Amino acid sequence: MIQLQALGLQLGTKVLLEKADLTVYPGQKWGIIGANGSGKSSLFKLLLQELQPDSGSLAIPRDWILAHMAQEVAHQERKALDYIIDGDVALRELEAQIAAETDGEQLARLYSRLEALDGYTAEARAQKLLRGLGFSSTDSARNVTEFSGGWRIRLNLARALMCRSDLLLLDEPTNHLDLDATLWLEQWLNQYSGTLLIISHDRDFLDNVVSNIVNFENTRLISYSGNYSSYEKQKAERLANQAAAFSKQQERIAEIEDFVRRFRAKATKAKQAQSRLKELERMEKIAPAHVDSPFNFRFPEPDRVPQQLLTFAEADIGYGERTVLSCVNASIFGQTRIGLLGHNGAGKSTFIKALIGAIALLRGERVEAAHLKIGYFAQHQLEALDLDASCALHLQRLRPTASEQEIRNFLGSFDFKGDRAFEVIRHFSGGEKARLALAILAWQKPNLLVLDEPTNHLDLEVRHALTVALQAFAGAIVVVSHDRHLLRNTVDEFWLIDGGRVEPFAGDLADYQQWLTGSSKPSVETEAKPSADKMERDKKAQRQNAAAARDKLKPFTQAIKQVEQKMDQVQKKLAQVEESLARPELYEGVSQELQSLLKEQGALRQELEALEESWLTKSHELEQFQQSL
Repeated sequence: MIQLQALGLQLGTKVLLEKADLTVYPGQKWGIIGANGSGKSSLFKLLLQELQPDSGSLAIPRDWILAHMAQEVAHQERKALDYIIDGDVALRELEAQIAAETDGEQLARLYSRLEALDGYTAEARAQKLLRGLGFSSTDSARNVTEFSGGWRIRLNLARALMCRSDLLLLDEPTNHLDLDATLWLEQWLNQYSGTLLIISHDRDFLDNVVSNIVNFENTRLISYSGNYSSYEKQKAERLANQAAAFSKQQERIAEIEDFVRRFRAKATKAKQAQSRLKELERMEKIAPAHVDSPFNFRFPEPDRVPQQLLTFAEADIGYGERTVLSCVNASIFGQTRIGLLGHNGAGKSTFIKALIGAIALLRGERVEAAHLKIGYFAQHQLEALDLDASCALHLQRLRPTASEQEIRNFLGSFDFKGDRAFEVIRHFSGGEKARLALAILAWQKPNLLVLDEPTNHLDLEVRHALTVALQAFAGAIVVVSHDRHLLRNTVDEFWLIDGGRVEPFAGDLADYQQWLTGSSKPSVETEAKPSADKMERDKKAQRQNAAAARDKLKPFTQAIKQVEQKMDQVQKKLAQVEESLARPELYEGVSQELQSLLKEQGALRQELEALEESWLTKSHELEQFQQSL
């Protein structure tokens, strides 16, 4: 077993562990949690003997074989398949002995050992790991140096899984995985017979894999039996007397209920009210376990949320002459909350690029509302941050008129407090940079959030705060994420991207997991490249169909645009009237002007309600028509 007794560890002036105790028995599976920088990775370095404790003791069985997932890949010209098989050190050592041996009798013994080590199936096992983690059939022959950073980390994970280990250490294994690969990894780890320690901020992953939790709490290691959900309940019971959590929750519920009370009776506001009701229903009972979280950020109310934000009509999406997605007909409305599902390589990233306007359509139309404001989050945006600027400067550049106190308050909700908000970010951790990118996104007040794996590098508390913030967001959301807890609690519907199509998915995440097990994974090349012959045969028919579809859609889209233009006009007039009604002198005695303005206000409100009803009807007709195409 592994045993830590009164262990102390200090890095520089920071105390990570003090009198920490932990006992891990053979075959147990532990999830290791705690805030970024609390010492989780340092604990792994202790186990790997890369660090030595400052006090206390650490004991691991001497004969145990340890495997761990490295966070970097050395620059080397080695094929991916060979790199993974290298993870089976015992096999590689035996192969070297066989290559050097000349004695026939000794060779026979070595080949017998090779069979006992399943050496003859090593290549097949490595290929299975590659496919499970999302690599294509041709990737095994590529050099390691040809892969991007995220895919190299996947190679490291495969290499660690290839090792015949007694103790497996995995540090954020799902960070660079999509949902499909995450589900596959869960199944693999559930069959693993050794001792497993996982650092992870994915609560669903922890729930489905581990049976014990250890949390870094104030330089101590606090153990909990059960999975992450069980940990939350146990910690909540310990802190149940802290009233702050209850008051925070009641305050948020009161806000939602007040909105619903004010708008439930108005048919024109029914959609918003229902959205808030759904939020109330799915909103987590904010556990006292999170009461001490330093994160309490929100996405500010957008200035405008058009009823229809974005529409694709008969759109072909791809690159050059290569079509990835065909005949996409889809609309994103002001209250749309969509989770994108699909195999790795099916086209989710391509669809997002078309969604944000980063690539032009090959065919068809992309129509956006006049006041569409997209907030886009992706991992590459962390690389676009100015490393020599502070958090405050990043925000000030976007809104020069904002006061220093306003910026301080806003950044404080993302836990950039005091002088930290004015430090250059060059030495910030990945998690801190991801938090800053989210803060920049929120600061711009978008009405459509497009999020591509937003939880990578975020710890559990930030993920919790992000989930709550997205629940309360007043605009539309499109998200790709392997974090199932985030998806379940922030989206209302799923779209499946598969076989070159984008279509609604009739089911939830459990149904999607069943769909995955029943579907065969096509190679990335097959997904991305329809045959040239087929494209040539269909080219004329596609042009004819596209033209016909555009003609059919035009009356609907034109009618909606006309209604939206009238709504804008009426809203401007109403704003002018209400600005006039705010003048104090109007209310001094009897005023004919006051009566006239009140009458005009009532008429404009009635007209606006009628226009909103008309917009809802026409949008519903458009949606029904698109589904029938």
